[in-house]
Amino acid sequence: MGSALRGPAGPMYPYAVKVTRVAAYRVELPLREGSYNWSEGRSVRALDSTLVRIETDAGLVGWGEVCPLGPAYLPAYAAGARTGIAEVAPSLLGEDPLQLARINRAMDAALRGHPYVRSAIDMACWDLLGKATGQPVALLLGGRFGEAVALYRAISQEPPDRMAGRVAEYRAEGYRKFQLKVGGDPDEDVARIRAVAGVLEPGDLLVADANGGWLVHQALRVVRAVRDLDVYIEQPCRTYEECLAVRRHTDHPFVLDEVIDGVEALLRARADGAMDVINLKISKVGGLSQARQLRDLCVTLGIAMTIEDSWGGDVTTAAIAHLAHSTPEAFRFSATDFNSYVTVSVAEGAPRREGGAMAASTAPGLGVSPRPEVLGAPVIEIG
Repeated sequence: MGSALRGPAGPMYPYAVKVTRVAAYRVELPLREGSYNWSEGRSVRALDSTLVRIETDAGLVGWGEVCPLGPAYLPAYAAGARTGIAEVAPSLLGEDPLQLARINRAMDAALRGHPYVRSAIDMACWDLLGKATGQPVALLLGGRFGEAVALYRAISQEPPDRMAGRVAEYRAEGYRKFQLKVGGDPDEDVARIRAVAGVLEPGDLLVADANGGWLVHQALRVVRAVRDLDVYIEQPCRTYEECLAVRRHTDHPFVLDEVIDGVEALLRARADGAMDVINLKISKVGGLSQARQLRDLCVTLGIAMTIEDSWGGDVTTAAIAHLAHSTPEAFRFSATDFNSYVTVSVAEGAPRREGGAMAASTAPGLGVSPRPEVLGAPVIEIG
């Protein structure tokens, strides 16, 4: 191990840190509600999550997580994440994980595309950087705004009365922002939106999220049928062009999610006036490094964001909390506490919801310590 940089209080971190080993673990995360249902009949009962551990010659260890929402949501799936990690990992051995731009270039050179594969590795390197410098990741990402981060609750697609009942249950737990899963039959979706709107209280916020499930003519029927309600419309159709067509026929606040996958997509949507809010998913864009870039661009352009990921457990939730907590409050539309949706806790120290909000850890790095008894043996070991 090389010499160390020195600060007023002594050694800060070794300047010659090198990756010596990369390991990945598979963990199944069953859902508390039994299943999660969204547009086009898609449904999952348990999530297949992958945790990545990066070891260094300095004794520092970093953790990351990637958890696609099944294979039929985004162009990402759990087995693909692990296959890609095994492909990329050898190129990281001997590299300095604290030099995040170099690490990301090395991953780009080893595997073109597949941003979700790189996400957990990038996340683990941010965890390492925080531990090496003694700082929580939120400070490294720009600072800490406010005491906590307000959360939304996704309401799985069910009959209208059951969805309205779910909203009442989750409001009792402290949530005030609700994302309804629609994108099915337009008439039933209108009934879903109206049923939930009928049980909202002052200060509650409602988003109707179709996850790209409507055709344009169906989306237009829905937005016209609920034009008297205070509701956000999220990702009504699959393609950007279709969403833009709907946007131009409604004055509802508009959210884009699945089609915002990088800087070019964001700039195009901003230029077209295609949205008011975006959903910024960490793994969809390739990790915290890329998510920070988009976050900062949104702040510059005046675009609000929901900070989240495709799914995940404690490690992903910790990363979301750090990115969200380091985002100025005026641009923080919402965030997600995915670890409250599942029945398995994979790590100690992860954020926990309190009254509809969560806070990022003030411990160095992500502030989480995965539980060996939950992870079991690694499914990938490189180095």
